[in-house]
Amino acid sequence: MDLSIVIPAYNEEKRILIALERTLALLGQRPWSYELLAVDDGSTDRTAACIAECAREHPQVRCVQNDRNRGKGYSVQRGVAEARGRYIGFMDGDYKTDIAALDEVMPLLAAGWDGVIGDRTLSATEFVVVRRHYRQWGTEAFGWLVRTLMDLGEFGDTQCGFKFFQAAVARDLCARQQVAGFMFDVELLLLVRQLGYQIAKIPVKWRFDPDSRFNPVTGTLANLKELVRIRWVHRGRS
Repeated sequence: MDLSIVIPAYNEEKRILIALERTLALLGQRPWSYELLAVDDGSTDRTAACIAECAREHPQVRCVQNDRNRGKGYSVQRGVAEARGRYIGFMDGDYKTDIAALDEVMPLLAAGWDGVIGDRTLSATEFVVVRRHYRQWGTEAFGWLVRTLMDLGEFGDTQCGFKFFQAAVARDLCARQQVAGFMFDVELLLLVRQLGYQIAKIPVKWRFDPDSRFNPVTGTLANLKELVRIRWVHRGRS
């Protein structure tokens, strides 16, 4: 199998089918063999039922369910553990990033890059729906803090939920991953740098979600706590 895509989802009943159907539509027009591993992270809505309905019609879709809400990082980690593709990646269940970016990802992986990640700071990135100014400022400030605190200046965008790797690289990174929440992306990139993996960055077509359920106060505090843990766990490694 060429490609495994892990799609973590928590209470995404309104959007998970959009993500699955658009991804299936594009992959159906490409020569790659593939599987979609949609991981329901203990949702309290119909997310799991929506995934199961899609899986009944499309054998390429696999429904994976966590026993409870464990976090986005945990869900990606679990999906990677079950993936069977030569290349393994993940994308968001609310379909913020257009799947068409795979047309750039696959040739780069075939050329030998260890990984390919979406980067919204690249000039060719297209924003379909732009963030409100206060959220944009907050995102930029938090991004600066992450890159400074974690010494990840080479990565302009650590949080784009569109990352793909050689299968062995994805498994190696996830085996070392300690964080289960939203900041797992930062941990993966920190490990990438420490282990010397070569990563290509590509622009994406990205849609801001105006219905975001992220709480700027409690969410930011939780993220900072995870960053401190990442810094502590991986201190002194090179």
